[in-house]
Amino acid sequence: MAASGTFNDAAQDAKEQIAQLRDQVQTLMAERVTPALANAAGTAEDYARQARDLASDQTEMLSDHVRESPIVAILIAAGAGYLLGRIAR
Repeated sequence: MAASGTFNDAAQDAKEQIAQLRDQVQTLMAERVTPALANAAGTAEDYARQARDLASDQTEMLSDHVRESPIVAILIAAGAGYLLGRIAR
């Protein structure tokens, strides 16, 4: 019977330690990991917004150049097409 009591005590201690570890992990997640992930997501969102704005600005600038000099734009496009055609052979 003494061995059974010791085993039950050890099992109870293990359960208590597991519960404590679970609480510590939950606290760590709430205090450290979740805010860090939220911060990283916010930073990634900012970079994505900046990249989108930059692409939009570059597209608008290119469109303005094409409107100002359509002949030059056609010649550049033809030259690029010719070069790509030669490279692809």
